[in-house]
Amino acid sequence: MQLYNLEFTEQEIKDAVADDRLLSMEIEFSRICNFRCSYCYVPEKVECKGELSRDEIKDVILQAKALGAGKIIILGGEPSIYPHLPEMLQFLNSQGFEIEMFTNGTGVDEELAGLLAELNVRVILKLNSRKAEIQDLLAGRKGAYDIIQKAFTHLKDAGYPAEDKFLALSTIICQSNFEELPELWQWVRDQNIEPYFEVLTPQANALDNLWLQVDSIQLKELFAELSRIDQEKYHRQWDPQPPLVGNKCMRHQVSCLVTASGEVMPCVGVTIPLDNIRNNPLGDILKNSQVVKDLKNFREMIKGECRDCDKAHECYGCRGAAYQLTGDYLAADPTCWRNQK
Repeated sequence: MQLYNLEFTEQEIKDAVADDRLLSMEIEFSRICNFRCSYCYVPEKVECKGELSRDEIKDVILQAKALGAGKIIILGGEPSIYPHLPEMLQFLNSQGFEIEMFTNGTGVDEELAGLLAELNVRVILKLNSRKAEIQDLLAGRKGAYDIIQKAFTHLKDAGYPAEDKFLALSTIICQSNFEELPELWQWVRDQNIEPYFEVLTPQANALDNLWLQVDSIQLKELFAELSRIDQEKYHRQWDPQPPLVGNKCMRHQVSCLVTASGEVMPCVGVTIPLDNIRNNPLGDILKNSQVVKDLKNFREMIKGECRDCDKAHECYGCRGAAYQLTGDYLAADPTCWRNQK
């Protein structure tokens, strides 16, 4: 099993932690988005003031490279409508980065799909349902399903998926799509696409839309069902554990997030601004952060059921869910079915 978004060996991770190095970095070019997803971690995306310039973005990317990062994960906002995306992709490629981009597909026309394929960008297309009415409901925009399908077509025409053209579909687990998820999982697998199924992080828009929430017992049953399907039909073996289906998330060991306004955070769920890259170098921010130190030293610092769990050597639950629901990024993950309290 690989770490979610981090295709690194345990030794690489251990060495990076010991040397205060990064292996990857998540970054937002802009928070402007044309969808209004009911579960989005960004509460406001219409007018985004004080966003980083292209030069500032390039500078922090070079800082990440100097810290050892070899992979950049582009979040948003919606990257495909960012007007300088081709320039940024070319820059990242010229610096030797592996590039991964999450997108709702809006700007993925024939030209952009061709550039993504040319640069071997790992594309994660957001699709929560194969039913248009449900997809549009979750995206908060009528016609969202059609936009995603057009992007999917352009990506396939450009050569995705292939060995050097990784394509995944990102899906949020919620009540609206819950019944169709086993079938969706198999459809994605049959397309030779990687499924990124993720437990909803209770923050921002999701807190205003409690109808999305799935309880821990339902999650346990779904994870077990998808594990069974993978083993029996696709000969893939993995143990069910949240928050990611078939993957583990321990990104705080070797990654961080830089927002569109320059704030450095542990991830999109642990929304604690450590500092701003306009104030101090990225390396200093990470090295001097007590939050980062605590998360790297999770075996000693983690609390409650997460500390005593038999998976504690390889999992610390969703730190984002813990922080959003308890205010403590070291608390036991309240959304995990292993947490009985």
